[in-house]
Amino acid sequence: MTVLRTLAVWLLGLPITIALFILVLFSLPFERQGRAVHSIGAFWSRVVLALSGVRVDVQGRENVPSGRPVIFVSNHQGAFDIPALQAFLPVQFRWVAKKSLFRIPVIGWSMSLAGYVGIDRDNPAEAMKNMEEASEKIKRGTSVLIFPEGTRSGSVRLLPFKRGAFVLAKKSGVPVVPVAIDGTSDIMRRGGILIRPSRVRIRIGRLVETGPLDEKELRNRMKKDIEGLLQAGAGRP
Repeated sequence: MTVLRTLAVWLLGLPITIALFILVLFSLPFERQGRAVHSIGAFWSRVVLALSGVRVDVQGRENVPSGRPVIFVSNHQGAFDIPALQAFLPVQFRWVAKKSLFRIPVIGWSMSLAGYVGIDRDNPAEAMKNMEEASEKIKRGTSVLIFPEGTRSGSVRLLPFKRGAFVLAKKSGVPVVPVAIDGTSDIMRRGGILIRPSRVRIRIGRLVETGPLDEKELRNRMKKDIEGLLQAGAGRP
């Protein structure tokens, strides 16, 4: 069953991906802000999740404010975190992600066209410049999403949080919203291609205003909030 599911994803998903990328290119003359590209990406993500047999349950949509930008801070269990969050977070946002993702054919190109921000982790000066770019997007009213662990944890146990997300939060002065995602770690294991059906849970916590907190306090608060959201969802159907 797993092999058949994997074949379905690759054989059907690849032509769908190419077709939607062509649609992305056609949308560019009419909409330069990346909103259309992000929406097409959300549709693509739902298709991939459906082909993969992945069901997604979302709680806490009411915690996402409308009309103001925020920084979403999420844990990172597996590769399928990206399509799950792209498809089911109920607002437009831009990813702040490692630059290597932007070199993936078709998918990475679409990320660039949508205005997502790549972070060069091997070059501190360039990474700071990338964070400035993200800060400008936020100040212009665009929400962003960051994985502060920096890489996949593979479990519900969080890795240490890196500073970047919280430096960005203090610099831009917008609220931070904790997001916990669970159930993605075994869908496609690191280095593998087999895809296993799963049930994924996304829980969105209450926003935290950044003003009263310094960077370290904010980082500790977000880690505690995400751990709480993961524990609250543990064992639930």
